[in-house]
Amino acid sequence: MVQRGLKVEQQKPLPVVYREVKLDCGYRLDLLVEEAVIVEVMPVHQAQLLSYLKLSGCKVGLLINCNVRVLPEGWYSPGGE
Repeated sequence: MVQRGLKVEQQKPLPVVYREVKLDCGYRLDLLVEEAVIVEVMPVHQAQLLSYLKLSGCKVGLLINCNVRVLPEGWYSPGGE
């Protein structure tokens, strides 16, 4: 992705903000692409990716399970394919 000119941040900290109080609770995004797309590699679960999307304000997330025979069988994208 970087070779194609995309901005990619690895292990991006994701704080939780509640009533203007910032809590660093140890959440880290595997990849944040162009400050808009969250990419998580298993063993993160679908519910955790949905939480990351809500906390970050990002609208697009991709969960990839590399422990499958054919990679497309391991993809999960909330709200679509």
